[in-house]
Amino acid sequence: MTDSQQDNQPEVEQLVTATVRFAGDSGDGMQLVGMRFTDAAAMLGNDVVTLPDYPAEIRAPAGSLAGVSGFQVNFAAKDIHTPGDDVDALIAMNPAALKSNLADVRPGGLVIVNESDFTASNLKKAKYPEGVNPLDDETLASRYSLFKVPITRLTKETLVDSPLKSKDAARCRNMYALGLICWLFERPLEPTIDYLNDYFGVKKDRPEIAEANIAVLKAGANFGEISQLFAYRYRVDRASLAEGTYRRITGNEAAALGLTAAAKLADKTVVYCSYPITPASEILHHLATMKRFGVKTVQSEDEIAAICSAIGASFAGQLGCTGTSGPGLALKSEALGLAVMTELPLVVFDVQRGGPSTGLPTKTEQSDLLQALHGRNGDSPLVVLAARSPADCFDTTVEAARIALQHMVPVVVLSDSYLANGAEPWRVPDPDDLDPIPITHPAATDERGDFEPYRRDERLVRPWAVPGTPGLEHRLGGLEKSDGKGDVSYTAENHQRMTELRVQKIERIAERIPPTTIEGRPDASLMVLGWGGTYGAITTAVQRAQQQGKSVSAVHLRHLNPLPADLGEILRGFGQVLIPELNTGQLRSLIRARYLVDARGLNKVQGRGFLVEELEQGIDLMLSGDWGDRESRTPDVRAESATQTGATPGAVDGEG
Repeated sequence: MTDSQQDNQPEVEQLVTATVRFAGDSGDGMQLVGMRFTDAAAMLGNDVVTLPDYPAEIRAPAGSLAGVSGFQVNFAAKDIHTPGDDVDALIAMNPAALKSNLADVRPGGLVIVNESDFTASNLKKAKYPEGVNPLDDETLASRYSLFKVPITRLTKETLVDSPLKSKDAARCRNMYALGLICWLFERPLEPTIDYLNDYFGVKKDRPEIAEANIAVLKAGANFGEISQLFAYRYRVDRASLAEGTYRRITGNEAAALGLTAAAKLADKTVVYCSYPITPASEILHHLATMKRFGVKTVQSEDEIAAICSAIGASFAGQLGCTGTSGPGLALKSEALGLAVMTELPLVVFDVQRGGPSTGLPTKTEQSDLLQALHGRNGDSPLVVLAARSPADCFDTTVEAARIALQHMVPVVVLSDSYLANGAEPWRVPDPDDLDPIPITHPAATDERGDFEPYRRDERLVRPWAVPGTPGLEHRLGGLEKSDGKGDVSYTAENHQRMTELRVQKIERIAERIPPTTIEGRPDASLMVLGWGGTYGAITTAVQRAQQQGKSVSAVHLRHLNPLPADLGEILRGFGQVLIPELNTGQLRSLIRARYLVDARGLNKVQGRGFLVEELEQGIDLMLSGDWGDRESRTPDVRAESATQTGATPGAVDGEG
């Protein structure tokens, strides 16, 4: 480096948090570089929350708006809960990526574009008017800090002596972008280099691919160093996380690990039967790699076969589980009724996505709550839990298995696309800190005919008799059984009693739910009540409001059926209740009907999670009394924020 270059080195600006989004075609490897950048940030000790954004179509035309794939990373020197509202740095690999993502970049934010791919053909695919190139628009440069880098061309020049073909060489351009961004935000390259050597050099036995990607990765970092394009680099210090061993984890990974751990705690075998469906398929994929822990996986021919196989595994004395998304949960409804009738332990994952019908398979929503609660014929109550974050999917899954096994009931675990694919640091628990799940099966007997399969304990739980156990022969099935003996019964009185018993058994599970935690003062003016993946945005918005002295508290529910026993009393202690949901008001309708409180809803069904600023505005409207008579409303804060000016690159002091 020359003396002149040393004199022109960029200044380093200290940030509390930063949000970076990689965006390109679905074949550009944006998910890969996003995960590698996440790992690099996590290894430096940052708190990290991610938001992968997959195309809804399978291999949409290259360069089209429908084929854009993105990966957002929010990393911070403090505790964070969301992937960020506004993007501080966007890396757009083609015109479609720029057009699809530019609105989310804050004014003054960094926009780095792969200038090489802004060809007439790609501009046309992205629906730009003929002859219009956004890179030539002065408005873009005046609104954002725009950097035009010919990433594809520089990648090919770096690999001019590589044995890779020109097309394969160009595919390494995602690593050029990653190297540049790692340099810009002072992230180490070593974790990515180790990954490339292991994945391509060892597992794939293609060392030339590993070498090419590593060369391009370093070239991208070197370009940032010597090009003198950037006046600033950005530094985000490590967060003050609790001591322990951490790993990056997605919600689907956490669910798979939770099932495996629960089975060990109960001395049972996980039998996971599933039909592949986005975005739940990854649970099956992760569990399929855990055979060494005794996990058994079955890829079924359809949704009905999957859940019936899982029920059979539970009947045989093991932990039967299945997973799906909204349309698949509808197909499983009759068999769920069978699981309720037979009173067998069953864990069902519903990774919610946009609906109805097949809906938006890669986009998030919370619209399956009522289906999980009531989507069966007859009065068929079961337990419904909801995870609140990717890491919380582990604890929620263990809790679901514990309830299913100890109370002989099916349990539905509600996740969503954001939780399933998003990632955050997870503090790996010490196995010794996990409570065992004791299970008691009735002992064999030489006497025949005395066993009562529906004899219940004080929790109304019937015995779990494993088939083949001498003296415990009995029948289970969809036909109503007589109380106690289990013989098929059609009497009106027995049906009334059995229906009531099944309802009471679920209600008594509320006794095991710990007291509800209120985040804030129990006498605040406003309660914000949430469930599922809205936790991060709600928590951040409420904390900000509390820091401003506003009278607001929050409760986030894991147990949705039965609800916590103290919830009604808590809600009645607040003057106002606001329930944000990614649906049209499903929990709100339940809360209003059950507790007769005037709960208001903040509702959104756009395939995207809440922005923190949307919730902040909702809180302000409630506290000011300007909410009006509407049952629900979603403030259009994005339109307002798009008109704000005055921000500078790196001027980030909040969460996103």
